[in-house]
Amino acid sequence: MIKRRDFIKTSAALGVSTTAILSACNSGDKMLAANSKLLSQSSDAQEKLPLVISTWNNQAANQAAFDVIKNKGTAVDAVEVGVQIPEADPNDQSVGYGGRPDREGNVTLDACIMDSKGNYGAVTYLQHIKHPIAVARKVMDETPHVMLSGDGALQFALSQGFKKEELLTEKSKEDYKEWLKTSEYKPKVNIELHDTIGMIAIDGAGDISGACTTSGLAYKLPGRIGDSPIIGAGLFVDNEIGAATATGMGEAVLRSVGSFLIVELMRNGLSPADACKEAVMRIIQKQSYKDLQVGYLAVNKQGEYGAFAIQPGFVFALTTNEETKVIDAISYL
Repeated sequence: MIKRRDFIKTSAALGVSTTAILSACNSGDKMLAANSKLLSQSSDAQEKLPLVISTWNNQAANQAAFDVIKNKGTAVDAVEVGVQIPEADPNDQSVGYGGRPDREGNVTLDACIMDSKGNYGAVTYLQHIKHPIAVARKVMDETPHVMLSGDGALQFALSQGFKKEELLTEKSKEDYKEWLKTSEYKPKVNIELHDTIGMIAIDGAGDISGACTTSGLAYKLPGRIGDSPIIGAGLFVDNEIGAATATGMGEAVLRSVGSFLIVELMRNGLSPADACKEAVMRIIQKQSYKDLQVGYLAVNKQGEYGAFAIQPGFVFALTTNEETKVIDAISYL
């Protein structure tokens, strides 16, 4: 057997960069370790159904959703109720009320919801409405469309009885004024360890639904839309197979249609954990990722779950009849 040291010497003699070889070896070691952790996670991943799972440390949101299911509610009702918790939280500056504004000082919201029958509703660039997920649900249930945007989404919301509100809180306003001093646009990895909330639920009937909601990147260009409201990117549900959701840099998720990819990988036999890892690797192989965070979360029809991220720091919350727990996602770096 060729030893690693001899292999590197031989490669150097052939004109291959030793640094490149070491990098490849280290990368291989890193992935072996990650694979070992994935195997460990997958081996005990099956939970008693029903369940609710969501990105980041959203335990209160999970509990609100699970309460709906415990009272014989549907998964789609559960996720709509659940994600409204961070939407209404002024201290969560990346979702809903109190979200950080765009470069013009406007809080703009994106959200989508998808049920077990494949129905889907979304809003993008919505202003002045505290619960964009509820508007997305109305788009799904009350219109022939799947997505409304900007002023059209606002006018539709008002016609459905939603109240127009100021979403920019004093804290976000002060942060914006501070940002204006430099106007430097540099999104931070895992800013304050929270971001978009993506939530997936499996109800008592075994049906799956999901929701995703965000105020998007802080100080983005006006009109910017991320992955969160886009079917197949920020969220995808197939009731026969499972569901997936994303968090992090939306542009990277959009370029790889990550959530749809994960569900299709599960259709072809991969576990949720392995499917999430493969979706992350597609990004790593094609995009500059050193200062980029993307985290994926997935669950299959049997209640097995999995997650994978580029950077450390991504966590997710899982709620079952037994408990709610927050789990560190495995990461590439």
